[in-house]
Amino acid sequence: MSKKRIITSDKAPKALGPYSVANVMGNLVFTAGQLGLDPNTNELTPGGIESETRQALTNVKNVLEAAGSSLENVLKTTVFLKDMGEFSRMNAVYAEFFKENFPARSAVQVAALPKGGAVEIETIAFIA
Repeated sequence: MSKKRIITSDKAPKALGPYSVANVMGNLVFTAGQLGLDPNTNELTPGGIESETRQALTNVKNVLEAAGSSLENVLKTTVFLKDMGEFSRMNAVYAEFFKENFPARSAVQVAALPKGGAVEIETIAFIA
């Protein structure tokens, strides 16, 4: 039976609470939601939804790589938005990271995100 493996990365923000930034079970990687936090300061990147989306996906990329996976291996993303009115702006940046063989995706508006963030993104990926 496989054992859960906890993932950490110096290139992504530390967990803000009692959770792991990612877990691996078998060949699947489950990432926690990543905000647009700068891993060096643990503060939101300035510039709004585009900047936060770019940083959140960079954080996801770094966590996946620490787990032995990559953005190309993402099966599913969930995008949490503080304002669904910013969907198209988030989506334009998202398209910079996912260019083909797109993962399945859900996008939902939420009442609030940690640290007042505009976007949070979580993924499920595989290790090839």
